[in-house]
This record gives sequence, C-alpha cells and structure tokens, in this order.
Amino acid sequence: MRILIQRVTRASVTISKEVKSMINNGLLILIGIEESDSNEDIEWLVKKCVNLRIFDDEQGIMNKSILDSGGDVLAVSQFTLMASTKKGNRPSYIKAAKPEISVPLYEAFCHKMEEALNKPIMTGVFGADMQVELINDGPVTILIDSKNRE
Repeated sequence: MRILIQRVTRASVTISKEVKSMINNGLLILIGIEESDSNEDIEWLVKKCVNLRIFDDEQGIMNKSILDSGGDVLAVSQFTLMASTKKGNRPSYIKAAKPEISVPLYEAFCHKMEEALNKPIMTGVFGADMQVELINDGPVTILIDSKNRE
C-alpha cells in the first residue's frame, strides 16, 4: 500500500461539478492499494499518518501531528500510485488491486483513520472520475510505502 500525504490549508473532491468533500487545515491522503496488501499494512500506515509530526508548533517547527493540531483528513483512493514506470513511457498499473480487493481495504483504512482520530474523515468516491483540488501548505508532501518501510 502506498500513500501520498500532503499537508494542506484546503482540499476538496469534486465529482460531476458537485463538491463531494472538503476540508480546511489538515491532510490530503492519496491511497494506492496492491493485491498483497492487508490489515497489517493499514494498521502500520494509519499509525504513521496520525503520528507524523509535520505541523508547526508555537515556534514554527514541524513538531505536531494531525492528532496534536486537530486538523481534518481527506482520504482519496488513487490506483495510479501503484504505477510502474520501469519499462517504456506508458505506466503499467498491473500492481494495482482489483476493486473486489481494494474497495474493502480502502474502506478499512478510512475507518481506522476515523478511530485513530476519534472523528469522521472526508473521502472521495472509489472509482469515480474525481477532480481533487488542494493548497499544499509548505509544501509538505510525503510518500510512504508499507512494503518499503524506511
């Protein structure tokens, strides 16, 4: 499972010209799922997301987590995070899990995030053609791969 975390001052998902979800200060988390992903990947990534110290403290130092800052979360499924560009110029998405695997894992990730934050999160719509807008704060953008825990 790969996630791309962006610290934002605002983010939204629009589908068919209608805003589906919107947050202010917080995290936009894009989620890519592969067939071998499991609940263990979700547990590790959720813990990482909620404890990642990427929000400024009173001295302007990135020392607070989303838990400390009280910010919001928008989680969006994005199979293109699983792209392989090793060969040629056309990305291969063969690593991306099929919907019967990825939908339950995406929903489980969102549920675990809500439990960890003790509040609801905003989401996109799995498989929909979404327009995602954001104002990246910093910019702060971090890629985390549960198969490559560095």
